[in-house]
Amino acid sequence: MQYLISLLIGYLIGSIPTAYLLLKLTKGIDIRESGSGNVGALNSLETSNSKIIGLIVLVIDFLKGFLVVLLIITIYTKSFMLPALGLCSGVLSHNFNPWLKFKGGRGLATAAGGSSLMFPFLLVVWCVLWMFLYLYKRNIIIANFFSTLLSAVLIISISNIAIKYSKPIAENKLMIVGFTILLLFIILTKHIKPFVQEIKSLNLTSKGNKNEK
Repeated sequence: MQYLISLLIGYLIGSIPTAYLLLKLTKGIDIRESGSGNVGALNSLETSNSKIIGLIVLVIDFLKGFLVVLLIITIYTKSFMLPALGLCSGVLSHNFNPWLKFKGGRGLATAAGGSSLMFPFLLVVWCVLWMFLYLYKRNIIIANFFSTLLSAVLIISISNIAIKYSKPIAENKLMIVGFTILLLFIILTKHIKPFVQEIKSLNLTSKGNKNEK
């Protein structure tokens, strides 16, 4: 029963469509039909042309993940697996929202919110990788994709160190590895398409520049 409760807490909170509701109420815009169609902070910013709206969506989506983990560890104080399952469930429902015909965001903010409480090591690793990748490529989509992918590889490689920074402490390294793979896989499923589109766009731009020369 505790597993089901954790999954339901995560799924219900994660499914709150922050970006959709905010843009619909403030701008009369269906974010699913605007910009990239992504129901998240970046598309909210680009579609509404409002930094405030983009920031509000980012913060609330972050808090969704934080609240999921906070509630579960308050109920089940000694378990790492239960908040891990809850957070993965929350990111899943955020990415494939049942109230929006399974359209949703890309899960980074919600995952960050939960990870900040139960596995801050993962969040720090992701942020450091993202910073270096963004400074190198100056491309958010590419930085998002590779920092997520490389975070999984790194956590798996140093799981014996990473486990020390889990809260509550994970029962074993396999649990840390399993959680990391599942969470980042859910995130990557929504980043593959924009990543491929971005690469194609960059290739076309590069070819166009060569032809002009």
